[in-house]
Amino acid sequence: MQENTRPDPITVVIADDHPVVRGGLRALINSIGGLEVVGEARDGVEAVRESQLLRPDVVIMDVQMPAMDGLEATRQIARAMPGVAVLVLTMYEDDDTVFAAIRAGARGYLLKGAEQQEIDRAIRAVVAGEAIFGPGVAQRIRGHFAVARSEPLPFPALTPRERLVLDRIAAGQRNAQIAQALSISPKTVSNHVSSIFAKLAVTDRAEAIVRARESGLGHGATP
Repeated sequence: MQENTRPDPITVVIADDHPVVRGGLRALINSIGGLEVVGEARDGVEAVRESQLLRPDVVIMDVQMPAMDGLEATRQIARAMPGVAVLVLTMYEDDDTVFAAIRAGARGYLLKGAEQQEIDRAIRAVVAGEAIFGPGVAQRIRGHFAVARSEPLPFPALTPRERLVLDRIAAGQRNAQIAQALSISPKTVSNHVSSIFAKLAVTDRAEAIVRARESGLGHGATP
């Protein structure tokens, strides 16, 4: 475990909508020398507000949260407070979520279940300006770029969120399921679906599912 050479502890805000997760992370982080949890947030809106008020060194950010998801919160923090590093800690390891987090400005991406030493190392790394990813995520990133060298990304006209919605459509999910899984409103899902249909030049869900599955989507989401 690395020793902190800074005169002051590295300050951390935890953003997760589950109180048990926040409590566990707080206890874990505060037990590590040189790290201190200074705030908590239950959703993306609170994460942005706490970042503005406390200016922590690091925000540990979940992805799926109510009010505002972690991706949008990361985007706002990275844009308004570039000195605050965002380390994503989530259960989602699908390519769309990983790369959307990176594009939003996250400096690190770990999966829930990471060991204390891995979380400690990641926090110190992102504060030092490094990019760090858990072993499983790093493997997916390497695989993505290995494939990307020979195969174009399917449906390049789609945004990352639209591609994620299409992936779930291809897996057989209805709009209400997608809204719940992505912590967005059914109306937002409907807007995404309409945009997807227009960009794919399809007229209904069945056509979209066929096109998506032909391109390899629909395998990462659970129906």
